[in-house]
Amino acid sequence: MVEIRKLWSVFQTPERRIVIHRDLDMSVRRGEIVSIVGGSGTGKTVLLRQVLGLETPASGEILVHGQPRERLTRKGASGRIGMLFQHGALFSAFTVLENIAFPLRELKTLPPALVREAAMVKLQMVGLKPADADKMPAELSGGMIKRAALARALIMDPPLLLLDEPTAGLDPDSSDSFVSLLRSLHRDLELTVIMVTHDLDTLFELSTRIAVLAEQKVIVSGPPKEVIAFPHPFIHDFFLGERGQRAMELLREYPFAI
Repeated sequence: MVEIRKLWSVFQTPERRIVIHRDLDMSVRRGEIVSIVGGSGTGKTVLLRQVLGLETPASGEILVHGQPRERLTRKGASGRIGMLFQHGALFSAFTVLENIAFPLRELKTLPPALVREAAMVKLQMVGLKPADADKMPAELSGGMIKRAALARALIMDPPLLLLDEPTAGLDPDSSDSFVSLLRSLHRDLELTVIMVTHDLDTLFELSTRIAVLAEQKVIVSGPPKEVIAFPHPFIHDFFLGERGQRAMELLREYPFAI
């Protein structure tokens, strides 16, 4: 589904040239949920934005659906990828339904009634109620914002979904509910998912594979149990610290993650 080859991400400041990724290789197979983890400044969100086409790497190649990413963009095929931004990124002046419908409406190829009907289907698919359709983003809880943003990401029925910290800012109950929703949508819609998350509970509950960013590249990629056993200071601190030990208990409840 996604193939990243020899990717370099470079930012130039007046004082210096900053290399974020150097010869980074990564692949995502159809139907997987691949989680990207790494320390601050390792370029996790940058990588998502490059797959989406919002940023361009300095060099290297990103293939999506077997096609170069820039060719997909020129063909107007960005609807093949859905993106859930960390804080939802809803348009504050639009209602919930207008937010969800926005990508489909921008195509200008479907009648308004059909666009509204499709948006209502997606709204209910993510667990929102018809009565929520005319609410403004300011009226929504954090969990509802995530669901509305997820419905917008899915409005074009993309086979590939990108998630940037999907449970950030949610209370434990809302986080658990959102993770359950993501798991069921992944199964029912046969999605391929690339996710950035710091939340270990989310990581273990959803991931079929974990890719670790460190030293400007992916240092290891594999099932959670293999990644945790990889000898590296970041992996030890991230997975085997006090917080990690608590989350590791989930491996007993979710054996598919092993």
